Amino acid sequence: MEIAESIKNQKILKYIIIVLLGSLALTISAKIKIPFYPVPMTMQTFIVLFLGITFGYKIGVATVGLYLFEGILGLPVFSNSPEKGVGLIYFTGPTMGYLIGFLFATFFAGYINLNKNVFIIFIKLIASVSIIYLFGVIWLGILIGWDKPIIQLGVTPFLLAELFKILILTLLTKKLIGLKKFI
Repeated sequence: MEIAESIKNQKILKYIIIVLLGSLALTISAKIKIPFYPVPMTMQTFIVLFLGITFGYKIGVATVGLYLFEGILGLPVFSNSPEKGVGLIYFTGPTMGYLIGFLFATFFAGYINLNKNVFIIFIKLIASVSIIYLFGVIWLGILIGWDKPIIQLGVTPFLLAELFKILILTLLTKKLIGLKKFI
């Protein structure tokens, strides 16, 4: 009985460490800007999908949830914070839809079966990242008005960077799925 409880406690501790390290990775990915065309690229969406693929939807969503909670509490974890504000004020700004979309994209990337051929994996990852942009565009439309060029402002500048990140993840997915057996 004690051995089973010890194993259970070790597993819980392992999950907590993964969630904390994942939140840290997400924070770092938000802060590093990589020169790219037409706008600088962060690796946030890469990490969001990576978390879902590698650790499954439960740990992935817990990790993204912790990251969002940290940001709402005022920790400068989001991209462009603290420069453009922190906490709930920053969270409810133009990027809120994208940030909420992170949760759903992580869930989708972790929940869908990615044990298929490379083309199917690529399509499923496109669908996963599209969820982020769907939430982002909806919130942007609500915030700034539907009469503005929302797609040109909130999607188009990021398409090349997303394609680049999805291509990398597509090539890594089979290896990342193999890591699940270690958690």
